[in-house]
Amino acid sequence: MERGNYDMLVDFIAASSGLNIEEVEKRVQSKILKLSGLISKEGAAQIVAAELGINFDKQKIKISQIVPGMKRINVVGKIITLSPVREFNKNGRSGRVINFVLADNTNNIRTVLWDENHIELIIRNEICEGDCVEISNGGLRNGELHLTSFSDIKKSKEILNEVVIQKPVMKKKISEFNTNDSIATRAVIVQIFEPKFFNTCSECNKKVNEMNECIVHGRVAPKRRVLLGVVLDDGTETIRAVIFSDELKKIIPENELENFEMFQMRKKDILGKEMIIHGQVRRNSMFDRNEFIINEIKEVDIDKLIEELEKS
Repeated sequence: MERGNYDMLVDFIAASSGLNIEEVEKRVQSKILKLSGLISKEGAAQIVAAELGINFDKQKIKISQIVPGMKRINVVGKIITLSPVREFNKNGRSGRVINFVLADNTNNIRTVLWDENHIELIIRNEICEGDCVEISNGGLRNGELHLTSFSDIKKSKEILNEVVIQKPVMKKKISEFNTNDSIATRAVIVQIFEPKFFNTCSECNKKVNEMNECIVHGRVAPKRRVLLGVVLDDGTETIRAVIFSDELKKIIPENELENFEMFQMRKKDILGKEMIIHGQVRRNSMFDRNEFIINEIKEVDIDKLIEELEKS
């Protein structure tokens, strides 16, 4: 398991200030107490950094050091996946957007370009998948790095041979979750909602409309999928979570999802059960809250758990 954002941020503050890590953490805890616990550890660390004269606006940082609340992010990374340009028309505003995954030797992050000049660089193949790029003045939104007309992107002279392709998985309590974290946690399922069935494109798995039309591939033969919303509780906080078809079948057979009586009986078996859960924290912009997208869910292995606790 990798170290969390807070640990990386404390390392950065210690290295930039000349203080040792223990002293930085002492100042962070003091700030949390002074603010009556109304601020996260990451937020308190950023206040401590500001008091020490550390200006993130001008510093190049590692992707793992990006935390909520940061502005004017400067980072160097390698483009490991590049999506096609997508046109949008929303609330009377139209334009183009493109996204890619940017990686360095500590982590990776989804990066979104909105400015036409930046998009043209990619369309003209001046910036391509596999290139190392330097980004200045980026902003963090819903766990993603967003570039606007006030941002800059250009090819970097740095060479990054070893980058993080898969997001590091961290062990965290729900109260410590940050948007875009990849998490392994142990929690109890305290609420289960009704399953929702929908159709997706058989080519790219994106949701199709009522006419079975995909925004990328047009009219397609749809693939039927299902999702189940649950609420997880680990004693520190609760979070809404979503389980999709493939992983959902491991705990509830598909025929029981489609049968009301059988589903209600299965719910009783699952409610209150503690599970080992892996997934990704995403920001739901509609409800302005974090949600947990479950990639893997399994029952707690008591013998293995005891072994891990003895080691720790």
